Amino acid sequence: MDKQREDTSPALEAELRALLGKLDLERKVRLLTGADFWSTSAEPLVGLRSMVLSDGPAGVRGRSFDERDPSLSLPSGAAVGATWDTALASRYGAILGAEARRQGVDVVLGPTINLQRTPYNGRYFEAYSEDPLLTGELAAAYVEGMQAAGVGATPKHFVANDAETDRFTADNQIDERGLREVHLAAFEPAVERARTWLVMSAYNSVNGATMTENPLLRSPLAEEWGFDGVVVSDWTAVRSTEASANAAQDLVMPGPVGPWGDQLVEAVRAGRVPESAVDEKVLRLLRLAARVGALASVSPAVDSPPAPEDGVALSREVAAAGMVLVRNTGELPWDPARLGSVAVVGQNASSARTQGGGSATVRPREVVSPLTGLRAALGEHAVRYRLGATATAGVQAFPPEALTNPVTRGPGVRVRYLAEDGSELSTEDRLASTLVWIGDVPEDTETIELRTVWTAPAGTHRVGAAALGRLRLSVDGADILDVVTRDEGEVLGAAFFRPPSAATPVVLAGGATEIVLRYTGSDPDLPMRAVTLGTQTVLEDPDAEIAAAAALAAESDVALVVVGTDEAIESEGFDRETLALPGRQDDLVRAVAAANPRTVVLVNSGAPVLTPWRDEVAAVLLGWFGGERFGEALADVLLGVQEPGGRLSATWPATGSERSIATGVPVDGVLEYAEGIHIGHRAWLRNGEEPAYPFGHGLGYTEWGLLGVEVPESVTAGEPARIRVELVNIGDRTGRQVVQVYLSRPDSAVERPVRWLAGWAVVDAEPGRATASVLLPQRAFQHWADGDWHIEPGTFTLHVGLSVQHTLWSGPLTVR
Repeated sequence: MDKQREDTSPALEAELRALLGKLDLERKVRLLTGADFWSTSAEPLVGLRSMVLSDGPAGVRGRSFDERDPSLSLPSGAAVGATWDTALASRYGAILGAEARRQGVDVVLGPTINLQRTPYNGRYFEAYSEDPLLTGELAAAYVEGMQAAGVGATPKHFVANDAETDRFTADNQIDERGLREVHLAAFEPAVERARTWLVMSAYNSVNGATMTENPLLRSPLAEEWGFDGVVVSDWTAVRSTEASANAAQDLVMPGPVGPWGDQLVEAVRAGRVPESAVDEKVLRLLRLAARVGALASVSPAVDSPPAPEDGVALSREVAAAGMVLVRNTGELPWDPARLGSVAVVGQNASSARTQGGGSATVRPREVVSPLTGLRAALGEHAVRYRLGATATAGVQAFPPEALTNPVTRGPGVRVRYLAEDGSELSTEDRLASTLVWIGDVPEDTETIELRTVWTAPAGTHRVGAAALGRLRLSVDGADILDVVTRDEGEVLGAAFFRPPSAATPVVLAGGATEIVLRYTGSDPDLPMRAVTLGTQTVLEDPDAEIAAAAALAAESDVALVVVGTDEAIESEGFDRETLALPGRQDDLVRAVAAANPRTVVLVNSGAPVLTPWRDEVAAVLLGWFGGERFGEALADVLLGVQEPGGRLSATWPATGSERSIATGVPVDGVLEYAEGIHIGHRAWLRNGEEPAYPFGHGLGYTEWGLLGVEVPESVTAGEPARIRVELVNIGDRTGRQVVQVYLSRPDSAVERPVRWLAGWAVVDAEPGRATASVLLPQRAFQHWADGDWHIEPGTFTLHVGLSVQHTLWSGPLTVR
C-alpha cells in the first residue's frame, strides 16, 4: 500500500473523528473560511495550526509578491506540455514541493490543467495541452512529485475554466460526452491515481450551476473517483451560503469575511444545511492538515521528503526540453566555431517574457534573457543587438541595477505608506519598481509613495507608471504627471493584472535622476494593488529602426529575431483579442529575413501566435515562457548542446480565423462548447483545415526511421494494450523523439473523432536502433453513453507517427 493510501487508514480516520467531536458548531464553521488571504484558521483545541496556501503553478511565491524573497521560476505549463515527458513533470512538481517547504507553504495552487481549448485564452500559457490524455498524465506526474515532498497539490480549476472572458459569471454548456471524455478526463488521473490532496473549484458555471455549488463536486469527483481531499474555492468564487454549503465545497478563500461564517451557523441551526455536511467538510480539512503535518497529534504523510535537486539547473533543462523546432532548413544547430558575428534583434531578446502574468507570477532571483544567454555562450564581441521593433506598448519597470534607494544609498526604491492626511504609516525598502500587494498593505493606507534615483541615459524618455487610480509623478523635483487612470475590467481581472499606463516625455541630461511617484488606488479599501514605475518605449521612426535592424543582420553571419507577447496580452484576467504579434514585429522578421537568409526566429509567447513569415526564414523555434534560465537554455539549443526536445501539445493556427478554433466568448452569459468531443486537433481533422503546425509536430537535430511496430492480435475489453515500436536514429548524434500512437474507427456506430491520441513514449537514443514501449490505457478505447463507460467491440485502426498528421504506420487492433 502506497504512502498516500496509508495516510487514510482507519486509525487515522478514527483520530480525526475524535478531534471533530471536540468542536462545537461555531468552531467547526470558523475553520471552513480562510483566516486571511493566504492561510487557514488555527484551532488550538485540537492541535491544529494554520496552513499556508500559495499561488503556483510554475513557481511558489509564498504570501507576497516580494522581490526581496525570491522564488524559483520554472518554465510555464505550455512548455511542460510540449515536453510530453511525465518523468520531467514529476521532477518539476518535486522541486516546487521543495520550494514550498523552504517558504513554509503547505499547499501549492497548481497545476493548472484546464485544457488549451482556444488559443485566445489569456491564461493558455498555464495549461499543458489541448488534449485530455496528455494533460491528465502530465498533471498526475506533477501531483505525485509535489506530494512526495509532503506538500499538497491543487489541480485547478475544476472544471472547464478554459477562458477568462466573463469567467466569474459564464455558464459553460457542455454535452455529457464532451464533459466526461474531455474536460473531466483531464482531472481524473490526478485524482484517481495520483490521489491529489486538494482540488480548486472554478468561478464559472457548468450546465447551469456555478462550480462551487455544482453536483460534479460530489459525482464524479468524490463518489466515483474517491477524492477524499479538500475542495478549495478559487478566491471569492463562493458567493452563496446554503447552496455552496450543501454542495461538496469545503473551504472558502480568502477570509476571514465570507458568505459562510455566522450565516452558515444560522442556516445549520435553522435546518437548511445539515450539520453532517459541515462535519464532512471539517473532516476533509483535518485530513489535509494531517497529511501536511499541521496536526500536532498526527505524523505527516511524508516524514522525510527526498533531498531536492538543483532547481536552477532543472529550470534550464525543462526550458530546452520544451522548445519546439517547427521549421529548420538545415540552419540549426549553429556551430560556434563558424560564427564570427550574430545579430540579435527584438525587444523580447533583451526583455524576455519568462513567465505569464497574473497569479502565476513569481519574483525570481535572476533572469537570463536570450541576449544575455547568447553573449555568455559566444562572447560579447560576437553578439550585437538592435531593438528593431517594440513588443509592448505599456510602461515597463526600470532595470533594478539602474535604481538607487535615496535613503539607504543601496539598490532599489524607498516605499512610504501614507494615510489620508498625508502622515506616514510605515516605510520599507524594495529592490524593484514593479510592486504588488495582496492583503499586505498597512491598514488605513491611502497613498503609496515610491522614491528612487534612476541612473538615466541622456536623451528623451517617456517616464510614467502603470496602476489603477491617481498617479502623481515628479522628476528631479518637477511635477510632470497628475492623472487618474480608469479601467472597466473586473477587480480580480483586467483592472489588477493589466492596469492602464500613463507616461510623458522628459528630456534628461543623463546620470542620477530623482523619481517620485505617489499612487492612490481607485479603491483604497481593496486588499489588492499593483503599480509599475518606469519608462515607455515609443519609437519616433519605426521604419528607420526596422531598417537599422535589417542592416545589422546583413553584415552578420546569422540573425536571431526574438518576437513575442507581453503581460498586456497574455495574463490572467482577460482574453486575447488577436493572435497576431503586437506592433511591427511581423515587418521586422520579414525585413531581417530579406537581409540575411540565415535568419532564425524565436517565438517568445505562451500561446500560439500567427507566423505569416514562417516560410521566409531558415528556422522557427518556439520558446514559450521559459523560466528564469530561458536565455541559457536557448543558447544550449541554438548551439546544439541540447536537443530542442519539444513537440506541439496543441495545434498552431495559420490565420486565427479557422472554424476549428473554439470561441471563449459567451453570448448572453452562455458559452456553448459546440465542439463536444472534437477539441483541438480533433476539430482540425474533422473540418479538413490545414493549420500552420499540427498537434504533435516538432523537429530535432537528427533523423529517425521506423523499423517496425509490434501489436497484439487482439486485446480484451477493459484491458490496456502494449505496443512496441522499433526505431532507428539514422543521424550522427543523440536525439529525442516522441513516438505518438493514435486510434481511429471510421465505421463506428458511435460518433468519434477522426483520430485521437491513445498513448506515446519519449525516446532518447544514440545513433542506431531504439525501442519505444507505448501503453494504451483502456480509456483510450472507451466512450461515455447512458451514464457509464462502454467499449465498442471490434477493430480499431492504430496509427503510429510523429504528429497527428505525420503517421508512419497504420494497422488493425481488435478489441474482444
